[in-house]
Amino acid sequence: MSTKANVRVRPKEIEHEIDEKGFFVRQNNYFATPFGDGEGKLPVEAGRYRLIWAKGCHWSNRASIVRELLGLEEAISINLVGHGRHEQDLGWEFIYDENNVDPVLGVQFLSELYANADPDYPGRATVPAIVDVTTKKVVNNDYVWLTNYLENEFAAFHKPGAPELYPEHLREEIDKYNDYLFDNVNNGVYKAMFAQSIEAYNDAFEHLYAAFDAIEERLETKRFLFGDYVTDSDVRLFVTLARFDTYYFKNLGPIRNRIVDFKNIWGYARDLYEIPAFKNNTYLRDLAKSDKKKTGIFLDYNTRFWDQIDFEKLWSQPHGRQEKSSDPTQKFLTKARGISS
Repeated sequence: MSTKANVRVRPKEIEHEIDEKGFFVRQNNYFATPFGDGEGKLPVEAGRYRLIWAKGCHWSNRASIVRELLGLEEAISINLVGHGRHEQDLGWEFIYDENNVDPVLGVQFLSELYANADPDYPGRATVPAIVDVTTKKVVNNDYVWLTNYLENEFAAFHKPGAPELYPEHLREEIDKYNDYLFDNVNNGVYKAMFAQSIEAYNDAFEHLYAAFDAIEERLETKRFLFGDYVTDSDVRLFVTLARFDTYYFKNLGPIRNRIVDFKNIWGYARDLYEIPAFKNNTYLRDLAKSDKKKTGIFLDYNTRFWDQIDFEKLWSQPHGRQEKSSDPTQKFLTKARGISS
């Protein structure tokens, strides 16, 4: 285990991100310098950055999906972190690498890279984190805009025929809808799970299911959130849907519906899962696996059944969503040609 002084115990959300009424208030993104040209921006260069993400974290999962969709594998390297077992919670660790050390960055814990960037950084070391490999410092952890930077600022490094996930004529609408998804769905599940008062829980629960109902209605006539083609918003919704029935449900109390109980949402989720970049970056069995060893009669659902469920078969069932599209054989708008591909 690393013995460096900048390896820190992970701050707890329920101690540092709960307001006086028991509502969860997520910490701000500390490293939010945008990518782009000009003074005060992070230079856009191939090979300079490394994306750190985690299988269980949907904020980071969406960046890993977009990176693959756009063909940025050569431009931006990547690595996974997870939770190791220590006496204290030391946060995200490079548990999948030899000796638990990232082979490019030479550190064991993500918090070391945060400390390299700011020794006085007070918050949780979160993913996604974009690390400058030349300095071994976190330079951006702004999950709100990160996929948009990959879609727009890194366009010069996209693969030929890369999908247009953030089309200019829809950007204002996509941004507005992404805010709605964040408040009610993406962060909504956490506002319910971390709520420390019944008032806060009920508020989050009601907003979450009101949003699911609205999305279910929206998807009645649309194949994807903005019509015939996948956009940035679909990536953001998918990563929460993938975790709802596999993991979130057990911390949400008596849920009203599972994702599989929504006809349109469930078909939509499977439609997206067919896309290799979505499937390759979605570890359903890992999400469902219980992280605690329990014995006795009363075992939670995941502990009993996670290794008996055929997630691949479940998520690969026919969905029939093509009939809602005017271009049923295609799921993407091609960036280069401006037509479907």
